[in-house]
Parts: sequence; structure tokens; C-alpha cells
Amino acid sequence: MTSGLRFPTPGIDERTDMHASPSPSTACWNCGGAPGPGHFCAACGKIQPPGDGGYFAFFALPEKLGVDREDLERRYLALSWKLHPDNFVRAGEYERNCSLELSSALNDAYRALCDPVSRAEYLLERHGVRKEGQTKQQAPPELLEEVFELNEWLDELRSAREAGSRGAETSELRERLEGARQAFEEKLAAVDAELGAGFAEWDAATDGGAGDAARGRAMARLNEVLNRRSYIRNLVASVTRELENDA
Repeated sequence: MTSGLRFPTPGIDERTDMHASPSPSTACWNCGGAPGPGHFCAACGKIQPPGDGGYFAFFALPEKLGVDREDLERRYLALSWKLHPDNFVRAGEYERNCSLELSSALNDAYRALCDPVSRAEYLLERHGVRKEGQTKQQAPPELLEEVFELNEWLDELRSAREAGSRGAETSELRERLEGARQAFEEKLAAVDAELGAGFAEWDAATDGGAGDAARGRAMARLNEVLNRRSYIRNLVASVTRELENDA
């Protein structure tokens, strides 16, 4: 999933070292010590299996939505080099498997966190607010009239195309649909700004140590905005597709 969103990002937190990793839930499989920085044991240096701390923890990042993209990429490249299976061709089978699993998890984590929308969706999925791939495809109440009219125009354009009609009638329909597409693209930009405000709200709640109730409200608002964004984006895509089919 990709997005053109560009939200303000915080400066790099000096407390989250680029090579740090989340606190492990188990001891090192090789020596029993505490695994250390960068998914390796601090005592014996052996690579460790993936933990269950999630994608943010994989990069030693706080669970915040304002992510410094350049910092994330630096962390990704550093871990890619450290965890690459080529570094473990002479290691034991368990270590080779750890490398493969971590490399796969690294790519999944990077894809999820590098895009603002997929990052927010992942956060909500992790907290059980949203199921993976789930969006509520229902017209927001304030858009019902516009969506009804848009669907009528789309049906008219399809019917005219099937009948082989051309000329002033379809030209007028295309103009209406072009105008509708532009209007919904403007609404999409407004929703993106609202989503950015939701990011800031969540990050402020996280920084301030807000309780579960406040964090829950912030996530519920994010989920509502994401659903609305998905619906409007699909409207824009539908209009674009029909106009291209009629070209």
C-alpha cells in the first residue's frame, strides 16, 4: 500500500539507538543470557529468533505514528545487512532459520511502517481495533446525496457506452463526472489532513502516558477516518476507471 501523505515527523529520539532491539521475552537459546542489541545475544553474539513485540519494536521505535522516514530506512538497511542469510551460510541450521525468519519479518515490518496509511492500519490491527484488510465500505452520511448522484451518472455513462452513444449527451456526462472526481479528490485531501491530526493526537497520548480510555478514543477516531478515506479513494478510482473506459 502506498500513499502520497506527508505528515510532519519528529526528530530522532536519542533514547532509541539505531541498533537497539526490543526487550526479549525469553533468554538466549545458545547461552541462556539476555539477548542484546540488534537481535543478537549480548553475551555470546548469536542471532536470536523473532520476538513478538511487533513491527515498531522490531526497529526499536516507540509505537507512534509520526515516523522519521529517513531514520526508518537507515534502521532497515542496517538490519538488512546484519540479518542477511549470506552472513550465516556456515552457521548451524537453527541460526540460518533465524536469519531467514528475521529477514522476512524485517521486510514485512518495513513495508507496513514506511507508508503512513499502512502504518496506522497496522497499529489498529495490532490493538484489535481493525481486522487485517478490513474497511467499512459505507457512504459517510454527509456524502449520501453526492454519492447517489454520482452513481446515477456512472450508470448513465455505462448505458450510453453499451448503446454505442456518443456526442453531446456523453460529453456532458463526462464533464459532470470530471467535476465530481475533482470534488472527491479535494475531499480526500481534507481527510488526509484529518488523518494527520489523528496521528498527532495518538502520538501526544503516547508521549503523555494516556490511559486506555483516551488511547481507545484516539484509535476509534483513526479507524473512522481511515474507513472514510478508503471509501472516498474508491469513489475516485471508480470514476477514473469509467472515464478511461469511455475514452
